[in-house]
Amino acid sequence: MTDNIPLQPVRQKKRMDSRPRAGYRGKDLPLLHPESLWNLSTSPLALLPPAPRIIFITIIIIATCLPASMLLIVRCCEWLRCCGGGEPRPRTVWLGHPEKRDQRYPRNVINNQKYNFFTFLPGVVNFPKQHVQVCKPYTRAPCEVLFNQFKYFFNLYFLLLACSQFVPEMRLGALYTYWVPLGFVLAVTIIREAVEEIRCYIRDKEVNSQVYSRLTAREPVLSVDLCLVNLEFSSVHLVHIQPKLCGLTVITRAVLYGSCKLTERTVKVKSSSIQVGDLIIVEKNQRVPADMIFLRTSEKNGSCFLRTDQLDGETDWKLRLPVACTQRLPTAADLLQIRSYVYAEEPNIDIHNFVGTFTREDSDPPISESLSIENALWAGTVIASGTVVGVVLYTGRELRSVMNTSNPRSKIGLFDLEVNCLTKILFGALVVVSLVMVALQHFAGRWYLQIIRFLLLFSNIIPISLRVNLDMGKIVYSWVIRRDSKIPGTVVRSSTIPEQLGRISYLLTDKTGEFSGALTGFKVKEGTLTQNEMVFKRLHLGTVAYGLDSMDEVQSHIFSIYTQQPQDPPAQKGPTLTTKVRRTMSSRVHEAVKAIALCHNVTPVYESNGVTDQAEAEKQYEDSCRVYQASSPDEVALVQWTESVGLTLVGRDQSSMQLRTPGDQILNFTILQIFPFTYESKRMGIIVRDESTGEITFYMKGADVVMAGIVQYNDWLEEECGNMAREGLRVLVVAKKSLAEEQYQDFEARYVQAKLSVHDRSLKVATVIESLEMEMELLCLTGVEDQLQADVRPTLETLRNAGIKVTNRGEAHLELNAFRRKHDCALVISGDSLEVCLKYYEYEFMELACQCPAVVCCRCAPTQKAQIVRLLQERTGKLTCAVGDGGNDVSMIQESDCGVGVEGKEGKQASLAADFSITQFKHLGRLLMVHGRNSYKRSAALSQFVIHRSLCISTMQAVFSSVFYFASVPLYQGFLIIGYSTIYTMFPVFSLVLDKDVKSEVAMLYPELYKDLLKGRPLSYKTFLIWVLISIYQGSTIMYGALLLFESEFVHIVAISFTSLILTELLMVALTIQTWHWLMTVAELLSLACYIASLVFLHEFIDVYFIATLSFLWKVSVITLVSCLPLYVLKYLRRRFSPPSYSKLTS
Repeated sequence: MTDNIPLQPVRQKKRMDSRPRAGYRGKDLPLLHPESLWNLSTSPLALLPPAPRIIFITIIIIATCLPASMLLIVRCCEWLRCCGGGEPRPRTVWLGHPEKRDQRYPRNVINNQKYNFFTFLPGVVNFPKQHVQVCKPYTRAPCEVLFNQFKYFFNLYFLLLACSQFVPEMRLGALYTYWVPLGFVLAVTIIREAVEEIRCYIRDKEVNSQVYSRLTAREPVLSVDLCLVNLEFSSVHLVHIQPKLCGLTVITRAVLYGSCKLTERTVKVKSSSIQVGDLIIVEKNQRVPADMIFLRTSEKNGSCFLRTDQLDGETDWKLRLPVACTQRLPTAADLLQIRSYVYAEEPNIDIHNFVGTFTREDSDPPISESLSIENALWAGTVIASGTVVGVVLYTGRELRSVMNTSNPRSKIGLFDLEVNCLTKILFGALVVVSLVMVALQHFAGRWYLQIIRFLLLFSNIIPISLRVNLDMGKIVYSWVIRRDSKIPGTVVRSSTIPEQLGRISYLLTDKTGEFSGALTGFKVKEGTLTQNEMVFKRLHLGTVAYGLDSMDEVQSHIFSIYTQQPQDPPAQKGPTLTTKVRRTMSSRVHEAVKAIALCHNVTPVYESNGVTDQAEAEKQYEDSCRVYQASSPDEVALVQWTESVGLTLVGRDQSSMQLRTPGDQILNFTILQIFPFTYESKRMGIIVRDESTGEITFYMKGADVVMAGIVQYNDWLEEECGNMAREGLRVLVVAKKSLAEEQYQDFEARYVQAKLSVHDRSLKVATVIESLEMEMELLCLTGVEDQLQADVRPTLETLRNAGIKVTNRGEAHLELNAFRRKHDCALVISGDSLEVCLKYYEYEFMELACQCPAVVCCRCAPTQKAQIVRLLQERTGKLTCAVGDGGNDVSMIQESDCGVGVEGKEGKQASLAADFSITQFKHLGRLLMVHGRNSYKRSAALSQFVIHRSLCISTMQAVFSSVFYFASVPLYQGFLIIGYSTIYTMFPVFSLVLDKDVKSEVAMLYPELYKDLLKGRPLSYKTFLIWVLISIYQGSTIMYGALLLFESEFVHIVAISFTSLILTELLMVALTIQTWHWLMTVAELLSLACYIASLVFLHEFIDVYFIATLSFLWKVSVITLVSCLPLYVLKYLRRRFSPPSYSKLTS
């Protein structure tokens, strides 16, 4: 029955009847609006031809009804999208038989594009910027993109403005004077989005086209093998004939086992063609194409390593184990001969856990094995060793990596919100000026039409070029950041918020360790602030501690245990006591070192060095060819330390482990059970059997907070853990417990039963393991130090002096210090205490934290990090910056106003999710102090100057209309109005993005300059009002001057006023610039040359003969001088008597 189910069922769509209904014609369409508003006989719309009238009315209807209708349609599309795929359910997957399925599965296609062919053009207009998602198959519905098209006031305003010019009574000039600027703005957005979409499409196509080998029992084409057997030398030669058909290459391999011949057939398939149930072969260094269960490996030790840095952000390799039943099969071809299936849980987002079972039905009795995360190969990971075979469980949108890729919130910068607020104020001013003009006419005649005409006439009050200039400026800032040689490797992943870097008030960084009393002397350790290079520093046995300077004593104890033969004790009392004490200390050290050498997940890997054969090196356990692989650098550091003191890990596979003693003796241990480390348990354990004695020992190590309740009572654990943590060390507690054979057998039976459970497996397994975790013998404490990155402390001190408060998060053991309300005290709180404070005393805690110069939160969960960021934003209203380097920092980075990822040894997940990516923590100082400060100040100057440019010409229009009896006649028409904001002034105004008030060295030397930006003074209502007054003064001066000096011809007014306006704008740019750049000079001269050259072609608006006279020159010079000279004088007086803070450092 399942064979008849199509992979992609085709849904028949009803044909829409395109015939018009009887009784209706195009011009008589019924409108569901009040008749008084849409009475075409009395409305100016009646003057329109039928086609433009319908277009204009349709646009008005869409703009009026869009919010409610789009919201309803979006909800419907979301409902249909969810219902189409159905709710995720558990599944039964038969090995090698994708046709045997009990439900529909999505295609294994990766789609990171935001639009498709139909939604691109309408969707890109003013669409909010988002991060490019990794493996996120999501295409926006047309209704959703339409809704975002008119989301912002800016584009909707200018769209309606341009459409209004289809009405003859509203038309004020040529259509291109309105549609060309709007088209230019939209073209910039479309081109930018198109480039990103093309790049995204190429990346997706590359991933979806990767070729893999699939085991198959079918034989699409006939293949012939010529098997040549040399009986004398017992060798087999295979000659393959590999025909090709329909792009599929069928390879047949013949393997001889006595008289039995098995055939393994593989078919080359693309990643996008992989289905649930397929048996896929993944080679070394190849990406896993889908979520699979690990069935077989070519490695001799029966396991493989996995690189998961693109999934969880950790660069350390993970150990994965195949299903024992399938690993024992002679060849991979036998997977197609057995009758077996995998029962898997429903798709979910948990990448650290998996629940399933493997069942083989054709054996007697049937074999059932439990499956966990150790048997799972998630998509996006890379095979690091050997060749593996797996069965596909999840594809497409059900992949773990896809389900964990959430759409991050669209970050809109505070600067953009402030500019949007100023735009609304300008719109209010536009409405007021239009109403005043009509009121001065006493609302005579068709006054409502006059209001619309004045709204169109003064539309330049809101500059359409503002958004384009700011967006292009952001691109320049991003380019400058990437090109900075002093912060190499910096990547700008979100080019929409560079100004945020200049206004950060709270910095949240992962991670820190020790924190001393005074803030100026605090030390920071681990993670983002460290190199992730672990060094073993301390071994504490309770009564004695060994540091780096006393490790030779540990080595001597180990040497004495394995090299000296036991002797009869001397007869004297004194020496007997001394020997007993020495032997007791040596045995304690030996038990501690052996526990550290056994309790881990480290695997030694032997690699050929070009001289020694790899197999020979592995056989002889050669030290020069051995490297350690583990999921944590802490574990590698511990095993390397045991090697340095004499107990070396030389071999390990799925079921055994070998240690080499100082006397070159090999100790063999059988691995009975392994309990891996999890973030919930905070501990890991292992049960081993000593082959020489048969003793079964349960070793465990973990964090002190959980191990304190597991080990036997002692009076030194808590105190010593605190002492070592205050030194910045990562502390682990190591314990052991000896098990009798009967005790272990009972445990194993209960443990296997719990692992086979499908429901609540984690709880049942944890309960069984906890039955062993009682009254364990405390062996030792280990202290590992993470090397601090270069220049971390100076960078943090620079950020403090800049007025940025630092909130640190780490995993060091710290207690909540007695907090005093002083400026030199830091707040230190643990994760458990933080949870209580956020739950019951949220307001009090945030009030206290905001008063501190620094806050240290220990053992924070990822959700707590994001919650703190969110609370800081809500309580203070100030900008936050989160810095992280691991996968557990992604939520914090995405929640903050500005996320910075550090590319370190923990992987690239944080840097890929961040807005900005740096290679070292010390680069953060320059990123904020120099680039953040410059970006904010430049955008503030640019935005206010663009507004000033528009207000000047609007003021001139208002003066002109007032003088000529409030007539709604445009002062400048045609190319003049377009050229004013483009070729005549665009380059000089945009050159402000290259301006800077101080050198970068000065900005780094005096971080106090950054503190001035936190108040938002470069762009405030005060500065905005100042620029408005300047615009009104200059616009009025130019217009009244031209009216007073014109010679009875209107065309002279245009020539004098427009030329004075251009020269005034060029001089104002020169007045605004703080530090000249050669491109600024080129922009000024180029714009002036363009205007002079274009005068020849503007004879329709300007008298060419008049502008060549001396009268024109002196009139323009006088008007320009009157409009600009007072501002130059005021600027000089201000710098002379009230200089800004940066001006004192420019010299």
